[in-house]
Amino acid sequence: MRLKGKVAVVTGAGAGIGQAVALRFAREGAGVVVAEIDSGNGQATVEAIQRSEGAALFARADVSDENDVKAMVTAASNCFGRIDILFNNAAILLHGRDTRAHELSTEVWDRTMAVNLGGYWLCSKYVIPHMLRQRQGSIIHVASPTGMLGFASLTAYSTSKGGVFALTRAMAADYAPEHIRVNAIVPGTIDTPMNAAELANEESRQRFIAMAPAGRLGIPEDICGLAVFLASDESQYCVGGFYAVDGGQTAV
Repeated sequence: MRLKGKVAVVTGAGAGIGQAVALRFAREGAGVVVAEIDSGNGQATVEAIQRSEGAALFARADVSDENDVKAMVTAASNCFGRIDILFNNAAILLHGRDTRAHELSTEVWDRTMAVNLGGYWLCSKYVIPHMLRQRQGSIIHVASPTGMLGFASLTAYSTSKGGVFALTRAMAADYAPEHIRVNAIVPGTIDTPMNAAELANEESRQRFIAMAPAGRLGIPEDICGLAVFLASDESQYCVGGFYAVDGGQTAV
């Protein structure tokens, strides 16, 4: 097991990519803190891990709320005694409300930034002191091609994900001397609950499939192998990297 003895905090672990990664981390031997705003979904992930004889703790957290994040990190430390991995994944995409810049409401802009970028920063802010004491750790941000390319009518989401690229670079430079590796995974269009509304339309679904030379949508499990590698000691020299898991979408 490649993560035996390690402890991972996975945000947004109640569904989609976060859930798949939490389950895989547990199978690889990690104790997993399931951080999730939806208590029912979060508990379901914990129960699935425990049924497979893994170790897991549920921590209800809105990652944009500093008090929630502080409490989540404290609970993780109290339960497991250490934190080795942070998988920053929790995000929102406000379909039908995120739009062109002059049409975008301040409410949608602020909420998207608070969760998708502010949440990554807050979780990192409170996990990093534990990693500094340990003199090691791995932080993995989930980015998006929307932060690299132009996608119509996704101003807030795209900008928040562009910020993730900048945050990754800044943190990688700051913490590599302390043996804390910071990297980002860049998924393509993944068939998850976040994208369900967009992918429910068959024409839209086929358009996204056509964007990937691989000829299909991604599934959450496609992310897991790379996540395990970046979380493990096998990736000791991986610092500040951006790793696409997009079926070739950003290669063409």
